[in-house]
Amino acid sequence: MSADSCHDAQHTDVDKDDIPGRLDRIPWCGFHVTVIAALGVAWILDGLEFTLVGSLAALLERRATLHLSAPDIGVAASAYLVGAVVGSLAFGYLADRYGRKRLFTTTLLLYIGATAATGLSWGLASFALFRFLTGAGIGGEYSAINSAIQELIPARRRGRIDLLVNGSFWIGSAAASTLSLVILRSGVMAPALGWRVAFTLGALLGLLALRLRRLIPESPRWLAGRGRMQEADAIVTAIERRAGIDPPRQGGQSGRVRRAYPVRFFTAPRVIFGRYRKRAVLAATLMVAQLFFYNAFFFTYALVLVRFYHTRATDVGAYLLPFALSNFLGAALLGRFFDTIGRRPMITGTYALSGILMIIAAWLFRGALLGGSAQTGAWAAAFFFASAGASAAYLTVSESFPLEIRASAIALFFAFGTAVGGVVAPSLLGVLIASGSRHRVFWGYMLGAILMLFGALAEWRYGLATEGRSLESIAASLTDEPATGTGRNSGRRDTG
Repeated sequence: MSADSCHDAQHTDVDKDDIPGRLDRIPWCGFHVTVIAALGVAWILDGLEFTLVGSLAALLERRATLHLSAPDIGVAASAYLVGAVVGSLAFGYLADRYGRKRLFTTTLLLYIGATAATGLSWGLASFALFRFLTGAGIGGEYSAINSAIQELIPARRRGRIDLLVNGSFWIGSAAASTLSLVILRSGVMAPALGWRVAFTLGALLGLLALRLRRLIPESPRWLAGRGRMQEADAIVTAIERRAGIDPPRQGGQSGRVRRAYPVRFFTAPRVIFGRYRKRAVLAATLMVAQLFFYNAFFFTYALVLVRFYHTRATDVGAYLLPFALSNFLGAALLGRFFDTIGRRPMITGTYALSGILMIIAAWLFRGALLGGSAQTGAWAAAFFFASAGASAAYLTVSESFPLEIRASAIALFFAFGTAVGGVVAPSLLGVLIASGSRHRVFWGYMLGAILMLFGALAEWRYGLATEGRSLESIAASLTDEPATGTGRNSGRRDTG
């Protein structure tokens, strides 16, 4: 899509103070491309981190490096995920209270420092600590960035763009796989030094992202919700002019100040579990399923290749590249159907297909019926659909709850999903792999597949038709007056 394409402009009359309506009517233009580039880097970084440890896992077992065991690799992976839980909860709350822009800058700085320190690790304890801090930065990114994307992208394109940005995770994964091949196979540097350089390069990419972030304004929706209407109007006006449309000149209450809803640490769980119980069940199920599915597989995949297919550690990156390509294409190619066919059928379908295909792939693995390359193809087919479904889980959470607690809601469900599914998964699979039994590893994969099928059932039962709708029509702002029928005294019962 072209940065200069404005053919989908919606020239409707919008009140000057209707910040959400003005943002949704803006035609696609260069500003939106900048948002994708600047904020999507967060997922590229996460993909780099996520895959780098997996692709270098077998190397880190060597005595010349950190001499870690398979369970140690699982512990380090879990430390990263625990950090992501803590960072997501803390920074998610702060993003709702102090703004998206301030927090996605802070979390990126934490990531840069921690990932650079990872390259200086001297043993399991230091490696796990720095992985924890890196995870905290990335966890905070999930909350602040997903909120900003939802609030800046027009409703008619929100689904496909959300999936595309979240899918850019796999660009980072491909980069990590390629980087591991260069380090391990080219002979340019010794492996004992190469893994340290790999993490340092991740920090350098973070510095580039930091520069791009300066181009992204604060969310006008967040500013309006905090009563800072003039600032919100100025930002939206600048975007409208960049898109080549005239800002509204009238609005009977131009510049009015709205009273901000007081956001406290427990505001989000009180509202979510008090007013939106069905949405909470759906969000929790989708997040737990996809986080277990992914973390169980990718943090330990290198160990599976080495133990069961006798793959050399230097070749692991070549097997990870097909996964990165499959996952990115899944999110990029299927994304537009989430805006056309709809959220509910697409999320249900992608979760169900990924679960079914993983069951088939796990059965083939248990029977040792395929070689390493063919087995990789079977797994990649499952993750083509899983990628779109996993990205849609974040889309579901960020659309389903009010503006004032959006980042906190993303943090809450990411933290719950990671704690229940993500943290346990790599440690569990690490133990199963260390047993040397294909049958035991098979049941680990089967658990992930069954969880994805449960996610499909939950979406079919509780999913919402949010495609093309404004965020405010899906979940009214907490600042709305009760007289509107969508404010504090309304919505006591979640009707889905």
